[in-house]
Amino acid sequence: MNREKAKPNKTLDCIGLFCPQPLFQTREQIDSIEVGEILEVLADDPAAEEDLKRFAKRTGHKIISFEKKKDILRFLIKKSK
Repeated sequence: MNREKAKPNKTLDCIGLFCPQPLFQTREQIDSIEVGEILEVLADDPAAEEDLKRFAKRTGHKIISFEKKKDILRFLIKKSK
């Protein structure tokens, strides 16, 4: 994984939303950015970790960063196609 700090082009705040909302909104937002751009997703639903990792794998997008601070999950997803 890339160690340099990637700067997101767009941030999606899903704090307080529960499955399947973070996944639906991530899918919608990834469609709104250009290939090569980065979507930052913030979520506090524990299910979002598995959902978004599976989504990225299935759709061919790349999670370039994932971190968990307290109850907040932060993903940086690079649009690949």
